[in-house]
Amino acid sequence: MTRDKLVQKTIQHLSKLPNQKIQEVSDYAETLLRGIDQKILAEGMQQLVSEAKAFDFLAEDDDLYSAADVIEKYGDQR
Repeated sequence: MTRDKLVQKTIQHLSKLPNQKIQEVSDYAETLLRGIDQKILAEGMQQLVSEAKAFDFLAEDDDLYSAADVIEKYGDQR
């Protein structure tokens, strides 16, 4: 079924519903749209963070400590 036909069919169904049920359908549609908006926003933020250079210095720094520097190891059986 094409999008236009589906929209027309939905409108026909809505026209038969009482006002209370139309409000419920409207609220549900808003919830669906909000979820889509949040997903788009999250994906955009993820892309910005992945392209950002703010944390590049962490990959470039030499390691200051190694496992040999550890004095006490937790869970070690002595």
